[in-house]
Amino acid sequence: MDRKAKAVICREWGQPVQVETINVQGPKRGEITIKIAACGVCHSDYSATTGKIQYPPPLVLGHEAAGVIIEVGEGVTDFQEGDHVVSSFISMCGKCRQCVRGRPVLCENARKAMFTLPDGTVRTTDSAGNDLNVFGACGVMAEYATLHVDNAVKIEQGVPLQNAALVGCAVMTGVGAVFNTAKLEPGSRAAVFGVGGVGLNAIQGCQTAGAEMIVAVDTSDSKLATAREFGATHTININEVEDVAKAVKKLTGGVDYAFECVGAGTVVAQAYKCLGRGGTAVVVGVADTKDQTSFGTFSMPADERTIKGSWLGSARPQYDFPRIIALYKAGKLKLDELVTRTYTIEEAPQAFDDMIAGKNARGVIVFD
Repeated sequence: MDRKAKAVICREWGQPVQVETINVQGPKRGEITIKIAACGVCHSDYSATTGKIQYPPPLVLGHEAAGVIIEVGEGVTDFQEGDHVVSSFISMCGKCRQCVRGRPVLCENARKAMFTLPDGTVRTTDSAGNDLNVFGACGVMAEYATLHVDNAVKIEQGVPLQNAALVGCAVMTGVGAVFNTAKLEPGSRAAVFGVGGVGLNAIQGCQTAGAEMIVAVDTSDSKLATAREFGATHTININEVEDVAKAVKKLTGGVDYAFECVGAGTVVAQAYKCLGRGGTAVVVGVADTKDQTSFGTFSMPADERTIKGSWLGSARPQYDFPRIIALYKAGKLKLDELVTRTYTIEEAPQAFDDMIAGKNARGVIVFD
């Protein structure tokens, strides 16, 4: 059945988000409709409003959410009404070369449907009946959303949904960059550049993995203070040092792993320069498509340094999301503390303003 839903919309690049009432169609074959309980406000959503991420407007925002299934489509056997799920902007067809080789985060078919459902259509229209694209095949910054089953991961009930929502992006991206991409070994030394929602999760991922030293690097003293709460052993305010790479090396002798969580070529270069011999720089932040970085090429063979990319923490969503929930329940990962403030959907424009101003570790829109 079709449902009316309030949703956060990008109508035009460079313009503030709008809250509108849209129509959400019921599920077709292989799809589910979710009553969204909570949706995180992520920098990637903001990037979609500026054109940095070039999903064509009009666009229903939101990719980091949790909710309850209220309707299942034909042929759906792995989900039922009442199941709690987390959205995933990465689906897994299970058939393409990347999925078969164990890299579902790089699914070739998912890349063909980044602002529609996998079949190239959408289940969302505005009040005039015009189609609305959906962020990352999700569009979950809305009271209801219809997703393909490959874009949802079932989780156990009993976990607060406003916390579980963050597993769909911020937590998976940061923790996964440590666990899956870097495969950080116990006793390693690490640096994390940028300690917003993703960077904080990279920090707690390093701590959980057993890093000996974790240096948080940012421009905000308040964020650096929060970084210590999440496991940073040392902090550096980049505005207070002449050369951040030298400052990191003075503390650590050169790190084994550096995580860039900003999305800027200049910061990637800084992360690379702070590596010790045999070190690995992991690029987590999403930069502008025209952004560039540079570093001394000789150091790669001479010091056996590595630079790697990490997309959604090299996730295998159906495996990693429940694993993160289990670590949270065991007290080994923080989720509650990530939610700095909650907002109603009517307050979504304020939530975006607060995120841009750096006021929150994570702001979360909570629905009735």
